[in-house]
Amino acid sequence: MRRKGKMLCLMVLFSLLIAMMPANVTNAAPTWNLVWSDEFNGTSLDKSNWKAEIGTGSGGWGNNELQYYTDRPENVQVTGGNLVITARKEAYGGMNYTSARIKTQGLRSFTYGKIEARIKLPSGQGLWPAFWMLGTNIDTVGWPKSGETDIMERVNNNPYVNGTVHWDANGQADYGQVSGNLDFSQYHVYSVEWDSKYIKWFVDGQQYNAFYIENGTGNTEEFQRPFFLLLNLAVGGNWPGSPNNSTQFPAQMLVDYVRVYQSSDAPNIVSGGIYTIGNKASGKVMDVVDVSTASGAKIQQWTNYSANNQRFKIESTGDGFYKLTAVHSGKVLDVPNSSTATGVQLQQWDDNGTNAQRWSIVDVGGGYYKLVSKASGLVADVSGSSTADGAVVQQWSDNGTDAQKWSFTKVN
Repeated sequence: MRRKGKMLCLMVLFSLLIAMMPANVTNAAPTWNLVWSDEFNGTSLDKSNWKAEIGTGSGGWGNNELQYYTDRPENVQVTGGNLVITARKEAYGGMNYTSARIKTQGLRSFTYGKIEARIKLPSGQGLWPAFWMLGTNIDTVGWPKSGETDIMERVNNNPYVNGTVHWDANGQADYGQVSGNLDFSQYHVYSVEWDSKYIKWFVDGQQYNAFYIENGTGNTEEFQRPFFLLLNLAVGGNWPGSPNNSTQFPAQMLVDYVRVYQSSDAPNIVSGGIYTIGNKASGKVMDVVDVSTASGAKIQQWTNYSANNQRFKIESTGDGFYKLTAVHSGKVLDVPNSSTATGVQLQQWDDNGTNAQRWSIVDVGGGYYKLVSKASGLVADVSGSSTADGAVVQQWSDNGTDAQKWSFTKVN
């Protein structure tokens, strides 16, 4: 959605990316488990899921858009089983159009999964509806370093939708494809399936685009981190241009539901179960240094003595993530200061519900899993692939080595 000009693609970079892409991108379809949704069956917008953005943003939200976003019921409401975003031609806040833009930032964020929405889109010159995602670190690193995934965008009267990513590769980089032609008098289901290797785009279950991101190839490490969701209906801007006399207002974007799924291939974990967490490279287990009960005590690997400081209670937080609580201390596995830097040693800390204490558990095959921090997108790793007692357990970029693969053995 943030474009800084219309799709200025780095063609040489994309040629290299396509050359690096594995020839066979078809994998067995995963089984998906619903972890969060908003069905819009109430009478008002659920403020535990969404917040509205207000105003014109910087430079018309980076695109010289022409609307003023509001949270008025004239522009955003839940009615008739739909979220209804309405663009109007009216003088308001110094602009000639109003509309709405809502987001889950600070409320709901996700790393990997199937993200979909059933939407009916408006048509008209100068209209720009979108369903999209931004990296949760955008306020600290800025755009495009945060990464952006446009699950669906449509402009004007185009007979198709666009599926696009934007990221930083020593400057703005973009890659996108268009769907087949669609009947926009009807609802369609727009989705992406996103894992550590690919982002794939679908309309009504039919794939039309794929983007390779494994191991941050092409500077795509942004897409291994948490993202939040956005829905909006822009008016005008650099890409669609301005409305004209043929554009009918009010124009409405109707959203039947938004749903997020996680793959059932991951964690066959019993929520509330007690586990030891063993490293594939060393055979040693995750351990709290010196059996400490203090917040800030570091995490290391050690020979498995079945001690309580080597046992963790694994609990689902209901959004595809887990918290890992050390049995001896009641404190949880934590990334110090929510750091996004590689090489930071993990610690235990009082449970404060932050993303630094939330982990996705991703199946990597052979009975092993990787632990991915919700705060940083980095994975739990044994420093230097060491096999020694006392070696540091840290967060590091996902490189697929055995030092980043863990077995979960249920002990209670």
